Amino acid sequence: MSISVIRRAALALAGATLTIPALFAVWPATATASGQASSARPVLSGTIGMRAACPTAKPGYARCFTLYRPQTSVNRAIAAGIGGRASRPFGLTPKQIEAAYRLPINRNSHQTVAVSIAFDTPRLSKYLAHYRSFYGLPPCTVATGCFRKVNQHGKASPLPPSGVGSGWDLEATLDVSMISVACPHCKIIVAEALNPTFFNLARSEDAAARLGAEVISNSYGGRENGLSLQFSKAYHHPKHTIVVSAGDFGYTAANFPADLSTVTAAGGTELFRAHTKRGWSERAWFAGGSGCSAYISKPAWQHDARCPGRTVADVSAVATNIPIYNKDYGGWVTVEGTSVSAPLLAGIYGLAGNATNLPLGYVYSHRKGFFDITRGNNSLFVSAKQACGDDYLCVARKGYDAPTGLGSPDGIGAF
Repeated sequence: MSISVIRRAALALAGATLTIPALFAVWPATATASGQASSARPVLSGTIGMRAACPTAKPGYARCFTLYRPQTSVNRAIAAGIGGRASRPFGLTPKQIEAAYRLPINRNSHQTVAVSIAFDTPRLSKYLAHYRSFYGLPPCTVATGCFRKVNQHGKASPLPPSGVGSGWDLEATLDVSMISVACPHCKIIVAEALNPTFFNLARSEDAAARLGAEVISNSYGGRENGLSLQFSKAYHHPKHTIVVSAGDFGYTAANFPADLSTVTAAGGTELFRAHTKRGWSERAWFAGGSGCSAYISKPAWQHDARCPGRTVADVSAVATNIPIYNKDYGGWVTVEGTSVSAPLLAGIYGLAGNATNLPLGYVYSHRKGFFDITRGNNSLFVSAKQACGDDYLCVARKGYDAPTGLGSPDGIGAF
């Protein structure tokens, strides 16, 4: 383990987070025909038991961006009928996230937020109901029309094969939970692709747009290349806002589809209580994705100096220390990744209620609507000096920087 990794680990622990840099970029993996790695998912070195939900994917396939660890002691306490603190999931609650970002959650925007995902998660509505009930969020059920699942053609049946155990089921659970946190009164559509190929995920993206979702959340991606870019059209739907995870590999090549100028690329932060006027502080999450696209030209609304192409990310939100509920993974689970920030930001777009009216790059003309993140970096495996010359491409600083973009939401004014 390099000195820089040890240094960031110490900083993380000092900040009261259990996250330590995820050393997952070097895993060997043999992909099967389904695009899933044939080897078992390894325990991440140095992450206190965190695992990648989705294994490495072969070319043409996407990977979900979720790391997880079952809350074993909490789940055992619940199973034993022990109440109180022992059976209470640890991590940031919806109320804490809402307070940190000053979200007017009682606002009823009547918007629909969709999730593009691979495979079916059979008990997803039950897991969502458990999460929302536990944290006092209003119900969102199939019976009321608030929640529905469709296949990649937008039909209620047949749904894709079950993804239980694939990691995509945990991703789906995370996505709908975070949308619920940011916009408790939004409707939710889960558009399930047959498998995680970019071809089929593009079909689920199109289906979500056809079904009228004003916002579409995507917590997956892959290193940008010419093969994936042929599906760019699926992520350009005028009068729809599309949010995409920037990735969990630190400063590196940009990920598709976060590299597209038609989407909002979501970076990640760590969020802590603080004795400040806001009551919270944030720093760049050291594994959050950022990069300079080698394929997508610089959009007119982006003006950073050292990347001639599209720079990822645009905005950011918390990506660590989040509890969700999925019985197939033991019950309560701690998750992290830009798979947290993307659906959370998608929910905030839904909460604001303007998703059908926003021009591309709208957030760049509303910088005052963000908390500027000025601490941390995402150089991950090497020092920030080695990775990017201590530049904004991998180091958080005043104003725009690639790991956290314009910053994290201060209410809904920028959305």
